[in-house]
Amino acid sequence: MHQKGQIILIGATTENPSFEVIGPLLSRCRVLVLNQLTDKELEKILESGLKCIHVLIHRNAKKFLIESSNGDARVLLNVLEIASNLTISHQPLTIKIIEDALQRRQLTFDKQGEEFYNIISSYIKSMRASDVDAALYYLARMVAAGQDPLYIARRMVVFASEDVASPTALVVANAVFQACQQIGYPECQENLAAGVVYLSLAKKDRSAYDAYMKALKDVNTFGNLPVPLKIRNPVTKLMEEVGYGKGYQKYDKESYLPEKLKGKKYYLKKA
Repeated sequence: MHQKGQIILIGATTENPSFEVIGPLLSRCRVLVLNQLTDKELEKILESGLKCIHVLIHRNAKKFLIESSNGDARVLLNVLEIASNLTISHQPLTIKIIEDALQRRQLTFDKQGEEFYNIISSYIKSMRASDVDAALYYLARMVAAGQDPLYIARRMVVFASEDVASPTALVVANAVFQACQQIGYPECQENLAAGVVYLSLAKKDRSAYDAYMKALKDVNTFGNLPVPLKIRNPVTKLMEEVGYGKGYQKYDKESYLPEKLKGKKYYLKKA
């Protein structure tokens, strides 16, 4: 029997293949993206499910079930099946029955998957854009899904140094972090919300962050450039004799950068 050695692999995952599939395999695959279903598409599936199990549903309960499914037909049909077993025969499904079947709204927020990065990215970018309402919404998404409050607070501390003009922002962010450490959920969500509002409305300025990144790039590019003799500390007599510290004057305006970088400007203060 002749064998070609070919393998046909068909796989499905709810996660982003970029995170879950190794590069060599991914490069040999054709990836088809299946997006969340729309409410209209879910409604069609729900109608088919209702006909199949011969159950009726109130209009408001129908809307609630579709919204609670988060674009996932599997969630919708599973909840529908459970709800039909909870109701009295021939009685239409109500919101109460759907809530009992759901137990809890299905909040998609895998702490290692793509949606995690989508939400945290949206959270940071909303604060950066001073969109306080969006920032609070994404904060609520993380809190409701059970994200570690210390992780959220740590991102606020980083944001306070990267993006906010006032040094007071770092004090506020650190206070939020300490509050989350001390009291935890559910109360610390109030501390997180207060911090998000402050950081969102604060004046934004990335000058310090951008300046440091430019300096870091030069360090990586040029390596250990010699420190000017003028600002070296002459801790021994020999060092003093060879010129360590010679000509140094406090508060002079001369550049102290290495010779190769003299005149380089990293920090550009905004007017």
